[in-house]
Amino acid sequence: MSTQPSAAEGTVALSAVELDRRRYRRQRAWRSTAIAAVSTLVFAGVLLVAVTHAPGWEQVKSTYFSGSQFSDSFPRVLHGLWTNLRILAVAEAIILPVGLTVAALRTVKGAVFFPVRGILTVYVDVFRGIPLIVLLYLIGFGIPALGESWLPSSGITLGTVCLVLSYGAYHAEVFRAGILSVHPSQRAAARSLGLNHAQTMRLVVLPQAVRAVIPPLLNDFVSLQKDVGLVSILGVIDAVRAAQIDNYSTYNYTPYVVAALLFIVLAIPSARFADYMLARQIRRQQAGAVV
Repeated sequence: MSTQPSAAEGTVALSAVELDRRRYRRQRAWRSTAIAAVSTLVFAGVLLVAVTHAPGWEQVKSTYFSGSQFSDSFPRVLHGLWTNLRILAVAEAIILPVGLTVAALRTVKGAVFFPVRGILTVYVDVFRGIPLIVLLYLIGFGIPALGESWLPSSGITLGTVCLVLSYGAYHAEVFRAGILSVHPSQRAAARSLGLNHAQTMRLVVLPQAVRAVIPPLLNDFVSLQKDVGLVSILGVIDAVRAAQIDNYSTYNYTPYVVAALLFIVLAIPSARFADYMLARQIRRQQAGAVV
């Protein structure tokens, strides 16, 4: 008896058209990669020559790219980055449920919920409109100025509050877009099965909405990784503040380069993961298009 799996057992035989199409796509991908690599090397070489032959290059090199200053400030800036990471973890853990709750409440129908929708709309409009750095000044210095002992005065706490308020508004709009993208027939089918509004949201709407908005949420997370560095204006000794302290003592800007590189290293994995999730989502949407 033959041991080859049949089409009925799950093997799909590709047509000659699809095989030619895939072969063409592979060839085009290799050609595009080669062209991109060559053009990048040429551009980088031209840029390097132009920069290193500029009249003030030696001054810039000693001020921004000092090897001794880099090695001296790296441990302190790296230690400050640990503060950024802690703030980032706590803020993101609060931002996600805040954004999801605000989005879910803003989509609740009924006149009785109008005040709730109105208040949350004002929250989103206000905190999306205020630049984060202005918000840090207003809350980070305004709250301690009240002189109330029960209010927080720590720069880390107030900085985290500002990040939650600002990015919670952004996340709320992303989640709301995902919720509204679910076709109304999904809700109608759920209600016809006897599910109430809360069960419909929890079991039918939110799983589809969250899956759809993962790529934009990851992009917001990359932005949050950078904006965490703004808490340094509240006196928090993070990577940016550590670089600033070293700059004040040496009048050299290399510590800022160290901080920039560390933030880049922190952001690249998240950016690539966001690209991967977006590509996977596109592949899922295009599934079934094989001829």
